[in-house]
Amino acid sequence: MSLDFISLESIEDLAQQYGYWVIFFGILLENIGIPLPGETVTLAGGFLAGSDQLNYWLVLGYAVLGATLGGNIGYWLGRYGGWSLMLGIGRVFRVPESRLVTMKNQFGENSAKAVFLGRFVALLRVFASPLAGIAEMPYPKFMLYNTLGAATWASVMVTLSYFAGQFVPLERVAALAGQFSVVVFAIVAAWIVIPLWLESRKVAQETKMVTLPEETSTNVQESGS
Repeated sequence: MSLDFISLESIEDLAQQYGYWVIFFGILLENIGIPLPGETVTLAGGFLAGSDQLNYWLVLGYAVLGATLGGNIGYWLGRYGGWSLMLGIGRVFRVPESRLVTMKNQFGENSAKAVFLGRFVALLRVFASPLAGIAEMPYPKFMLYNTLGAATWASVMVTLSYFAGQFVPLERVAALAGQFSVVVFAIVAAWIVIPLWLESRKVAQETKMVTLPEETSTNVQESGS
């Protein structure tokens, strides 16, 4: 999810003109919760580093710093104002508060996975940090997964565009990154959904085992009378 009307050419021009600050603020604002094309800005930075217009290590450093700091700001915004905002949106769309509480608890149970792997998925990259704050994920735990996720994501994106950009156009690099994001999204979905499905099956089986003896006891009593 990003502002698609900002063209790839415009992003590349901005990165050429303003260099590392565009990379820093682009990914920082995206991680706060503003749907800017932070990933594309980072890819453009790595691409320009591959053509010796920018320094690889500075591009990587600014990307990691922007992602880490943006994630922290997003977390605290979610922690201190996100829940009331979510309740307001829920009232507009007539979503019961009980349903929102359930969603909050479910995210809290999987917050570490979402914060770390969500870096590679556009929609999660925008909302994972604020949602972690709303779910009241312990801050030290958030800091760990946010920093590790930021460093891993930035390293992959910058290195991919740095080397691939020496052989293919930036448009192709962005397309490859998009395909990679789809794969990661599938992994994240499976990682979260499958355990929830297995847990629901386990609860259903336990409920069935408890119900059967009660039904058997009732039938015995009825036949005896």
